Amino acid sequence: MEQGPTAARTAVTRRLRGILLGALLVAVIPAPTAVGGPIPSAPKCSVFPADNHWNLPVADLPVVGNSRKIVRSAGLSTGLHPDFGWGKWNGGPIGIPFVTVPGSQKKVPVSFTYKSESDKGPYPIPKNVPIEGGRRSDGDRHVIVVDRQSCKLYELFNARPRDGGTRWKAGSGAIWDLDSNDLRPKGWTSADAAGLPILPGLVRYADIKRGRIDHALRFTVEDTRRKFIYPARHFASDKTSRNLPAMGQRFRLKKGFDISGFPKQARIVLKALKRYGMIVADNGSDWYISGEPNKNWNNDALHTLGQVEGRHFQVVDTTELPRP
Repeated sequence: MEQGPTAARTAVTRRLRGILLGALLVAVIPAPTAVGGPIPSAPKCSVFPADNHWNLPVADLPVVGNSRKIVRSAGLSTGLHPDFGWGKWNGGPIGIPFVTVPGSQKKVPVSFTYKSESDKGPYPIPKNVPIEGGRRSDGDRHVIVVDRQSCKLYELFNARPRDGGTRWKAGSGAIWDLDSNDLRPKGWTSADAAGLPILPGLVRYADIKRGRIDHALRFTVEDTRRKFIYPARHFASDKTSRNLPAMGQRFRLKKGFDISGFPKQARIVLKALKRYGMIVADNGSDWYISGEPNKNWNNDALHTLGQVEGRHFQVVDTTELPRP
């Protein structure tokens, strides 16, 4: 064992190195923040734990080396599009709706096109459940249900009622425990192409009402590559260019972008895009961000988001984020 002044100096040096290393780790890996904004109709349920990727800030993380090339693939001068609001488009409501149900809600069987990558169920779907785009929609027809007693999230893609809603047919389906960080099995889709849950990435009016969004947002791009990045579990492309975004890739609004002139509803969204960013969740129109339909949206305010263009974003390197 070392003794005397030399040993003391060595011990101090080691302690200092440990302190410095700890400080560096704290700077690189953000501490868990609050869980994603609460759902008023399911107040006992968190929208995943605080250390879930959806709920972790990325404002201080580094940018990937080919960030600009990836952004260019989705359009440097293409503006953000809020794919939600109040009113109708093509006869259906704008946005992705969700509903909460009591634990006593009757569960119904669902058959799946992609049966091998879907959770069997049954699913607690009320007969009047809202369907994305409306009941006559030929779009993605997402159905999202939260059991507010068990805090389970049920999501379906291309959901279609049969026999008056006593059974359903869907493309794919996933069941999530909102108190858990469990992911889909590697290679599995969900109700979204990336194998991610949809609900945590929606812009929800309850968040706007309380003045802040504490989670990343869901968005789509037209071209993705044959790769997925944690927490995504599935890709939906045959393209291999590294200058295309992967499923699960996180984009962030540049810190210096001035949001002071935007109306309140848009400004809250932009603050979230600076702190939490948005995650590539599906193939679709470029720069479309997702939210719920709600009568309190100001469509004119939301449309100002179109002034924010692709060139105002960076692609974040999330490899240092914890993977619970």
